[in-house]
Amino acid sequence: MEGASGDVASPMSVLAKWRNDFSTAFQYHLDSSAPYPLHRWLGTLAAAAIYVLRVYYVQGFYVVSYGLGIYILNLLIGFLSPKVDPELEALDGVSLPTKESDEFRPFVRRLPEFKFWYATTKAFCVAFTMTFFSVFDVPVFWPILLFYWIVLFVLTMKRQITHMIKYRYLPFDFGKKRYAGKKFGASSSGSSKD
Repeated sequence: MEGASGDVASPMSVLAKWRNDFSTAFQYHLDSSAPYPLHRWLGTLAAAAIYVLRVYYVQGFYVVSYGLGIYILNLLIGFLSPKVDPELEALDGVSLPTKESDEFRPFVRRLPEFKFWYATTKAFCVAFTMTFFSVFDVPVFWPILLFYWIVLFVLTMKRQITHMIKYRYLPFDFGKKRYAGKKFGASSSGSSKD
C-alpha cells in the first residue's frame, strides 16, 4: 500500500515543480533580453501606453497613477545618481578626479539600467492590475495631484542637476571620450604637429 501512494505526486510537489519551471523560464527570457535595451524600453513604453489608456478609459485611479509617478521618480533618481556619493567621499578625504592627471574612474550608477527598466516595467504591470479593483479608485481632484507631482519632479531634478554640476559627472555616455584604439597605417611621429 505504501508503494501505491508513493507513485502519485502530491499537489504541493506538482505546484512547486511548476513554480520552479516557470521561474527558470522567466529568468532565462529576462536574461536573454539584457543585450537589447531599445527593445526592452519599447516594451515598457507599450505597457505604459496601455496603462494610460486604461486610466483614461475608466476615468479614475488617479491616486494609483500618482503613486506610480512618485515610484518611477524615485527610480530615476537612483538611475542618475552615482553608486558612491561624492559628498560622502569628500568627507573621507577621497574625491572624484578633477584634473586630467587624476585617475579616471568611470561613472557607476546606484541603480543599473537593467534594474531600472525591470522595476519600471513591474510597476506599470502592478498599477495596471490595481485598476481592476475598485478599492484603489479613491475619488480625488486629479489636477492637484498632477500639480504636486510636477512640483516634486522639478525640485528633485533641480537638486540632482545641481549635484551633477557640483561634482562634475555625467550619468550618460554621450559626450564622453571613448578609446578608439590604434589606427592601422598611421604613423605615431606624423600625428604631433606643434
